[in-house]
Amino acid sequence: MNAALCNIYPIFKFSDTHCQPPRCPSSWTAGGRSSNRLPTPGSLVIETAEGQVDEETRSESVARRLILLRHAKSSWADRSLRDHDRPLSKSGRADAINISHKLQQLGWIPELILCSDAIRTRETLKIMQGQVRGFSEAEVHFISSFYSIAAMDGQTAEHLQQAICKFSRDEILTVMCMGHNKGWEEAASMFSGTSVELKTCNAALLEGSGKSWEEAFTLAGLGGWKLQGIVKPNISQ
Repeated sequence: MNAALCNIYPIFKFSDTHCQPPRCPSSWTAGGRSSNRLPTPGSLVIETAEGQVDEETRSESVARRLILLRHAKSSWADRSLRDHDRPLSKSGRADAINISHKLQQLGWIPELILCSDAIRTRETLKIMQGQVRGFSEAEVHFISSFYSIAAMDGQTAEHLQQAICKFSRDEILTVMCMGHNKGWEEAASMFSGTSVELKTCNAALLEGSGKSWEEAFTLAGLGGWKLQGIVKPNISQ
């Protein structure tokens, strides 16, 4: 893989050595997935006499990360298919491979995946699971309403919040929702308070905090999630 495939906007940068297998961050477990347990602001770390680390946390609030991923590019070759049933194109399959490795390299591996049941989102996820073990180890739910809600003005953000709070648990710190435009970029914009464009196979990385997902959404409200970056599968986007 060359450097041209290693772009991300606006925060993260990749080197020309991306042809080498991506390294796991030090916080990753032996199973290949990140523990996702990020230090919380205001925590105090004390080294005991035995050399062990004891963490005294002033607040139970923890970082919670949300990935909003639009499906990879689909094919229009068979015009007889319903929109819901269109598969990925050749370039879409390549983009799904690239985005899986970029998310792995950044350490954004979800523990919970909520995915539209459309063929193109299912195929995007299947390819990602075949490339990076962390995606195959995540809990997955296919949600049919993710397909239809994305076409409705102003409703996707609230619908995603309800789905996340329904299927997640407090110990789950990273969630990925896979779906469609216009709803996905609209939701990313509403959550972050900034204009977000999500082309096919682009992922918006959002971060909030809270003791639970319910609290994280309450504390952040609309516009309070921090946009950490937009991950793109290739430089042409």
